[in-house]
Amino acid sequence: MLPNELMLLIGSNATDSAGFQTIKYQNVNINTMEKEHPDNVVYSKENGYNASVLPYSTNVGAPVIRMDDVVSWKSRGISNVNKVFENKFNELKIQYENLMKEYEWNELVYSAKFPFEPVIGEIYHLYSGADGINFLSLIAPNEWNKEHIGTFKLNSDKKWIAIEY
Repeated sequence: MLPNELMLLIGSNATDSAGFQTIKYQNVNINTMEKEHPDNVVYSKENGYNASVLPYSTNVGAPVIRMDDVVSWKSRGISNVNKVFENKFNELKIQYENLMKEYEWNELVYSAKFPFEPVIGEIYHLYSGADGINFLSLIAPNEWNKEHIGTFKLNSDKKWIAIEY
């Protein structure tokens, strides 16, 4: 053996006719440090020289291929979309609550007793009578002593709008 020769204890050992020990490992002769194909040549036993058909660049001057960080992009997107959905849900919830209040007021006024046909755009006052039956009147709450429930205005859709009086 030569003194500056590298000896590896991996793979299969063989001794040639001159008495030199050679170790073959992945097509590399460690004794001479020669490869069957240089590093910059794309070669495989199955496909041969196939650098021209690969979907990526194979020379040393090619740009580095990096995987995009899709996980953080997805998590940011999910967070943003969830905020949008939450805001929209809260808006719809508030609209629903307001709609339910309007429905309840309209049901209360339409179930009240009134012997006249209300005029669109006029202001009416809802009172609780002594017999427990609600009634609608044009008389303002400061003009007499009755239990005032609310003040309403009839709009063109025949919907009663609660107003502050």
